[in-house]
Amino acid sequence: MKKLILVSALLIGMTAMQAQTKEELKTEKAEKQAQADKFQAEADALQAKIEALPGWRKGAFGTIGGSYSEFNNWYSQGSPNNTSANLGFTVNAFANLKQDKFFWRNALNVNLAWVKLDDKDDPTDSAAFREATDVFNISSLYGRNISKTFAISGLTEYRTTLLNNFNDPGYLDVGVGGTWNPTENLFVVIHPLNYNFVFAKEDTVFESSLGAKIVADYTAKFGKVNFKSTFSTFQSYDSSDLSNFTWINSLGYTLWKKIGIGFDFGLRSNKQEALSYALGQYDPMAIPPAVVPTFDNVDNKLQTYWVLGLSYNL
Repeated sequence: MKKLILVSALLIGMTAMQAQTKEELKTEKAEKQAQADKFQAEADALQAKIEALPGWRKGAFGTIGGSYSEFNNWYSQGSPNNTSANLGFTVNAFANLKQDKFFWRNALNVNLAWVKLDDKDDPTDSAAFREATDVFNISSLYGRNISKTFAISGLTEYRTTLLNNFNDPGYLDVGVGGTWNPTENLFVVIHPLNYNFVFAKEDTVFESSLGAKIVADYTAKFGKVNFKSTFSTFQSYDSSDLSNFTWINSLGYTLWKKIGIGFDFGLRSNKQEALSYALGQYDPMAIPPAVVPTFDNVDNKLQTYWVLGLSYNL
């Protein structure tokens, strides 16, 4: 009986000591975490001061996505023997110079993708990749500060495709006006004097004109999250048929070092492009006769794209 009491007391004592040690470790961890949070806040404050200093800021991030599949004798689908694949990537690069009296911001956006579907039972089917997404946009904005948040500025922006129909159409905006910079991450460009040069073989559809250029760009980093949103629109003074807009959004979440998950989403509206496409699909010999596409009757649907895949940050 004495031995049983002794063993029980020993077990109770060991349990109490273990509990006490566990609570002590939790307390010590909380103290260390509080110190780490304090040091991280101080480091973030120093980084903010460094970013506010004059000089160049350069970087790039984007998304890479792809897939490959092969089916053999999969009779439940229309092509039981096929291989399919898609590959796409985006690039968001910048080189910005900040000085006390002026700034110079340069940006590049590229989105390219290829797809293929090879039906092994169709000898006429192509096994080659073909273009699916083709976006190229480069811009340069220069401004002279007249206050802490406003500058007189000039902008040059060029948009086209790279893989197919390069510079057909191509859009070159050149204009002057003002730029509002309320925060470090947000720039809003308002240029009431802007000429939109349009380069295309189809001169009867595409037309250059004078108008207003508005661009809003927001770029930020929140911990492991990189975010960039750019809205660009041209509003023609000649006709709304010649106006257009593009809105591109990029989001990347870092999982390990500079690799993570990325998502890109873009919207665009351009009536000249819609009419050019409709005229390319128009068949004058169709029965019953089809209506000839014009600016008045063309269906200018909203253009969209999205890419989900691995993200990178340079």
